[in-house]
Amino acid sequence: MWNELERLQKASSGQSRFKKRMSTSSAVNPIKSTTPQQVNLGFLRPNSPLPLVLRPATRGISLIEWARSNIHFIDSSLLQHGAVLFRGFDLVEVADFERLIEAVSGPLLDYSYRSTPRSLVSGRIYSSTEYPAHQSIPLHNENSYSRSWPMKLWFFSLQVAKQGGATPIADSRKIFEAIPAEICDSFVRKGLMYVRNYGIGLDLPWQEVFQTSSKVVVENFCRKSDMEFEWLADDQLRTRQICQVVERHPRTGEAVWFNQAHLFHISRLPLEVREWLLLSLGEQNLPRNVYFADGSSIDAEVIEEINRVCDEHSIVFPWHEGDVLLLDNMLTAHGRKPFVGKRKVVVGMAEPNQPVFARATRHEILGNI
Repeated sequence: MWNELERLQKASSGQSRFKKRMSTSSAVNPIKSTTPQQVNLGFLRPNSPLPLVLRPATRGISLIEWARSNIHFIDSSLLQHGAVLFRGFDLVEVADFERLIEAVSGPLLDYSYRSTPRSLVSGRIYSSTEYPAHQSIPLHNENSYSRSWPMKLWFFSLQVAKQGGATPIADSRKIFEAIPAEICDSFVRKGLMYVRNYGIGLDLPWQEVFQTSSKVVVENFCRKSDMEFEWLADDQLRTRQICQVVERHPRTGEAVWFNQAHLFHISRLPLEVREWLLLSLGEQNLPRNVYFADGSSIDAEVIEEINRVCDEHSIVFPWHEGDVLLLDNMLTAHGRKPFVGKRKVVVGMAEPNQPVFARATRHEILGNI
C-alpha cells in the first residue's frame, strides 16, 4: 500500500502545474456517428448537453432491439455527453431492463465491496441506495472509493416519488476543472486513504460489504486490492486503502475528479451524530473516514469547498416512469435528492475498469509533472 504513497510523494515537485498538464494534454475525441433513424435527439434544457435525451420517433419501437442495432451510436454519444436518457420507450419489466444492459454493455457486474445498503432485485439488478427518504446523497462516482469500479451505470425508474427523488448528475470533467488548484494539488500530492471499521453495530457489516462470511475470502480480496486489513476483537475488521484522487478516462484521455473524500469524511455527518461517535468510539474506530495517505487529517473546510463545487455543477431533473438513464461512471457523477412517497429506481452495472491500466496512466501522468 505504501508504494502508492511514496510514488505520490515523489511526484510532488512542480505540483502546482498538475491541473494545467492534466487539462491541456491531448484527449482522444469520441468517434462521431450519424443520427440513427427511429429516435429524436434533444436536451432537457438549452445550452446543456447533459444528458443527451433520446425519444422514440414513433410508437411501438422496441428499445432493446433499437439499442442492439445502434450500439456504436450509443457508445460514441456517451463518450461525448457522459449521460444518455432514454425517455418515452416501452420498457416496463426489470427483466427487460437487464436484457437491455446486456445488449449494449455486456455482462452485468456484481455489487462487490459495498459502501451502501442495497437489495438484489433480480439477476444482477439492484435497488438504488436504501437510505431513508429524507436524506440526500451527494454527487459521486460509483465505487470511486476503491481501485475497481464499473464503467457503465444504468438506472431504470419504475415508480416516481410523489415529491422529489431526482437523481442529480454532474460532469466530472467540469468538477475537476472547478476544484481550486491548491486543493487539487494537495490531494494529488498526498493521496487519499479510506479507513473502514466493521462489526461495531454501525454501518454495513463486513459480511455484507464483501458478500461472504469467510474471513479467508475477505483477506484474499484485501491482498489482491492492496488493502491493509486487521482483525480486531469480537469479529471486528478494520481496513485501510490508498486510492486515486484524479483519473484519466481510458478512452477519451480526459481528466476527471474521481474519489469519495467528500462522502467518507466525518464532517459530513450531523454534528450531534459526529460528537456522539467520537465520544463513544474514538476517531480510530469510526465506521468510516478518510485521511490523506500518510494518515494526516483533511480539514473540514476543504471538504465543504469540494461539496460546494459539486453542487454548483449539479443538474437536476425529475424522473418519468419508464425512464432509463445510462451514465459513463467516470465522466458523470450522480446522487439522490430527498423524496416523499414511494420511489423505485433499480440499477445495473457493467464493464469493469482496467485497474492496471489506470494505475499505469496515473503513474505516467504524475511522473512527468
